[in-house]
Amino acid sequence: FRFKDSLAEDLWRADLVISHAGAGSCLETLEKGKPLIVVINEKLMNNHQLELAKQLHRDGHVLHCNCSTLVETLQSMDLSTLKPFLPGQPEKFALFLDKVVGFQ
Repeated sequence: FRFKDSLAEDLWRADLVISHAGAGSCLETLEKGKPLIVVINEKLMNNHQLELAKQLHRDGHVLHCNCSTLVETLQSMDLSTLKPFLPGQPEKFALFLDKVVGFQ
């Protein structure tokens, strides 16, 4: 898609998502429990997308590749190896922060 207000409906219907490695795109897809292949944009300077993709891959949540290896990744992928992404628990962090700051 070039631009769309929301991909939520498309994500719910998807069996597999292929995306860039933007944090919002990755997290939104993983939170919906969809398998994700992250395609790295190697031309970005200070490539935070690469760092995020590698960490999510190390944690077992995504497959990652670059544009030139996407076809190979699709042909060899085993989605059963991907681990579910567990949502964060911001309320635990808030309680911790309250305790550290002295509000409890």
